[in-house]
Amino acid sequence: MKIGLFIPCYVDVVYPQVGVAAYKILKHLGLDVDYPLNQTCCGQPMANAGFENQATPLAEKFEEKFKSFDYVVAPSVSCTAFIKLNYPRLLKGKHQCTTSDKIMDIVEFLHDVVKVDQRLGTFPHKVSLHNSCHGVRELGLSSPSEKNVPKFNKIKDLLELVDGIQVVEPERPDECCGFGGMFAIEETAISAQMGRDKVERHIQTGAEYVTGPDCSCLMHMAGVAKKEGLNIEFKHVVEILAAGL
Repeated sequence: MKIGLFIPCYVDVVYPQVGVAAYKILKHLGLDVDYPLNQTCCGQPMANAGFENQATPLAEKFEEKFKSFDYVVAPSVSCTAFIKLNYPRLLKGKHQCTTSDKIMDIVEFLHDVVKVDQRLGTFPHKVSLHNSCHGVRELGLSSPSEKNVPKFNKIKDLLELVDGIQVVEPERPDECCGFGGMFAIEETAISAQMGRDKVERHIQTGAEYVTGPDCSCLMHMAGVAKKEGLNIEFKHVVEILAAGL
């Protein structure tokens, strides 16, 4: 199978090490992965701000860029969810959307398609797991607490393949961190307080690091921690899976 690696714009600019780690883990598993050049934003910021007409051309470009791949894999649950759920509507009447069926978050891809069962990296630290809203409720990476369903967590399953790691979860494990894209801009005070509450719950676990599948959530909480002078660090899950490989 041919895999196209999609690195969202904010990951490319702010957290390039996450893109490198994603490529590294896919290659380590012997997969046929390519990184198409001249990628652009998926259009999520424009659409969330009410400017869908500006997001549609980006959806068309994304379709063209990734049409030849069997899977499109991204280390970002929010961008993945936007493409999967919104591209068919944005492209309706233009052409049939194909990438919405191909796009997968890297956690979902490794867990459900590759079905990784070998030992991965080494990370001898206590890590608190952050379950991002998009991952829980739109991509099904973990079981939502508001539903009476058997508990599962694909992120935790993968992290348990890392040597030396101790994975814990905070109280109210799938509560929002307060980022929410435009929400953090339009409702700054509420967003900041939600972030403080979430970081404090992660710290109460005694963890050295917080990890999760979306850099936007980690970025928000890292900003809160830095402003408040809180001693905890943040790493995307693929950085931990690829550590030491």
